[in-house]
Amino acid sequence: MYYSKKLKKFKKINHCFFSNKNGYSKGIYKSLNCGKGSRDNKIHIQKNLKLVAKKMKVKPENLVLMYQTHSNKVVEIKNVNYKKMVRADAMITKMRGISLGVLTADCVPIILYDSKNKIIGCIHAGWRGAFKDIIKNTIHKFKKISLNAKVYASVGPCIGYKNYEVDNKFYKRFILRSQKNKIYFSKKNKEKKLFNLRKYVTDKLKQCKVIVDQVNRDTFAEKNNFFSFRRSCKLKQKDYGRCISTIGILN
Repeated sequence: MYYSKKLKKFKKINHCFFSNKNGYSKGIYKSLNCGKGSRDNKIHIQKNLKLVAKKMKVKPENLVLMYQTHSNKVVEIKNVNYKKMVRADAMITKMRGISLGVLTADCVPIILYDSKNKIIGCIHAGWRGAFKDIIKNTIHKFKKISLNAKVYASVGPCIGYKNYEVDNKFYKRFILRSQKNKIYFSKKNKEKKLFNLRKYVTDKLKQCKVIVDQVNRDTFAEKNNFFSFRRSCKLKQKDYGRCISTIGILN
């Protein structure tokens, strides 16, 4: 379990970047796999999510997750939709007594809090979503509710740049968007570059005038603490678990 130093200071909210430990799943999903989309035993996943809800001090049905699609879609959670599985890659809410959750296995989990207006949010930011402006769209949603928003963001555990190999086609996609994107890449060899997803996402947040801190852990490197899509591919495993990151406003 990992926490943001900045968000820890606010007593009205509860948050956590959960590791892969202390759950019920077995084998490649050991042990706190919260990914409903995985091929893990559904009973184990439900027990893991109940455990997370208990830690977050909410009822299991009040742990709100998204059907994540690497999009730029942001949804505000209200009374009318909080029990439905929304298709989105970011959520915000003013509701108390619920926790918003984001699932990741190398992508970046971002949790957010507007301290002036008591609004929380979470973002699933893989390279696709970040490239499509999921971060800008989410902050815009905060500011649509209140222009005087003071948003804090914590960038959670994700794949470290030393382990994020990409090909030249990937690199060119970013450079065509802007030459300034060169700063997020370093050369590994003729065919491969290394991509700094954490810095890319962090800079997007800073451009939106958000106060940012880091839970700087590498999901690929730390196999005893986190699930990793890339690591599971490298090991030729058939599937992979997902870690959960959550934030809620206390009743």
